[in-house]
Amino acid sequence: MKFRKIIWMLTFFVLAGTVAACGRKEKPEEDIPKVQNEQSSEPEESTQKEEEQEKEVKEEPEEPEEKIPADQNLLTGVPDLTDGAIGKRPVAVMVNNVSYAMPQYGVEEADIIFEIPVEGDATRFMALYGDYTQVPKICPIRSCRYYFPALSQGFDAFYVNWGSDDTIGEYLEALDLDQIEGITNTGGLFGRDQDRLNQGYALEHTGYFDGTKLPSYIESQGLRTDLKEDKKGPAFLFNGLEEQLKPEGSDCTNVQINFGAQSSAFTYDAGRKVYLKQINGQAQTDGKTGNQLAFTNVFVLETDISVRDSVGHKEIDWDGGPDSTGYYVSNGGVQKIIWSKDPNNENSYLRFYDQSGQEIAINRGKTYIALNYKNQATFQ
Repeated sequence: MKFRKIIWMLTFFVLAGTVAACGRKEKPEEDIPKVQNEQSSEPEESTQKEEEQEKEVKEEPEEPEEKIPADQNLLTGVPDLTDGAIGKRPVAVMVNNVSYAMPQYGVEEADIIFEIPVEGDATRFMALYGDYTQVPKICPIRSCRYYFPALSQGFDAFYVNWGSDDTIGEYLEALDLDQIEGITNTGGLFGRDQDRLNQGYALEHTGYFDGTKLPSYIESQGLRTDLKEDKKGPAFLFNGLEEQLKPEGSDCTNVQINFGAQSSAFTYDAGRKVYLKQINGQAQTDGKTGNQLAFTNVFVLETDISVRDSVGHKEIDWDGGPDSTGYYVSNGGVQKIIWSKDPNNENSYLRFYDQSGQEIAINRGKTYIALNYKNQATFQ
């Protein structure tokens, strides 16, 4: 009996072990916990997501720089040059600006106009044209004063005048000025406007310059037309092509400038975003087009002006400096500025800065610049 009991127990344990072994083999694989596998996959998925996010950040396109067209007029920032004028020099023309000479013609097409006092505190224009192939016929042409070419040289411009202050010959020669002079020129560029003579204008108000003949004249004389390397950029720091910004300051829809013997004023046309010019209280118009002179930008640059001889010729500080005061008017606003030009280098640019010394950007379009006595302008 004892032997049988032992045999039975052995048999039981063998059978129990077999059943247990069979049970382990038959358990489905999908029921095996995958905790360890899930834990090992989490870092991989996280890393993959991070890599994808980094890739998205890297692949996000950067804001492209604004592409400026090759035909940008360097004086206005507006892309309107003819192909033949790209990279070429502008033209500065001296224009009579007293009431007896009104109306002028050819001035509406100027890209920049400087207005500065001369003898007796009357004023004279220096009109600059960015496209030398498109300069119109301009009248009446007047004589040179030393501070005008001191400014025109900063634009690397041809300089056109009829007559000159006799005391500045050496200065002009030292400037190495490409001067086209009405008294000595035999190229058929200058003449007297017969209609004006017939109307009774004084002789000094009848001289014209025929800019339409300028390209052929320049070619015949072998004059340099390509801009100097340091003048191939824009004359000013301009805002974007589609931007029209208001200066950082107060509102300004009216500017009054007292030069002494005459005055200039500007009224803002909000629809066109330009300032319309008046002379001595009357609209200043172009005699050919009938249009009132209009400017996107108006600058009033205060400076020191004195009389330097018995004739009344002026001594003018044309270089400004860190203590200078000026005003920039555009798009319905006015900003107080600092203006300067290298006093030892007439070929330097004229620059404009805010009160912290940061160069300001201006709107693209035609620009008027007055150099005048201090505290003789109001802005409303």
